[in-house]
Amino acid sequence: MRTTLTLDPDVAQKLQQKIANEKVSLKQAVNQALRAGLQSSGTTENFTFKVEPHSCGFRAGVDLDKLNQLVDEMEVENAARKLSSWSFQTSTY
Repeated sequence: MRTTLTLDPDVAQKLQQKIANEKVSLKQAVNQALRAGLQSSGTTENFTFKVEPHSCGFRAGVDLDKLNQLVDEMEVENAARKLSSWSFQTSTY
């Protein structure tokens, strides 16, 4: 089959390198590259994804889905502690 291809510059450069290194024609280099690409695209690699648990250091009873709420509560407690440590003086006019 005859066809016209427009190659990206990086692909053209790799083909030219293959032609020079392996002493093959442009037709052979393109056919080899297409065969390799088409053959590998149909297969998917199977791999096993493994999760390794680790300790996050949270106490029992801390709901990890509500960490924002925990942070808010800690900020309120901190602010209350600061306010209670201030000494307020009242003056009479």
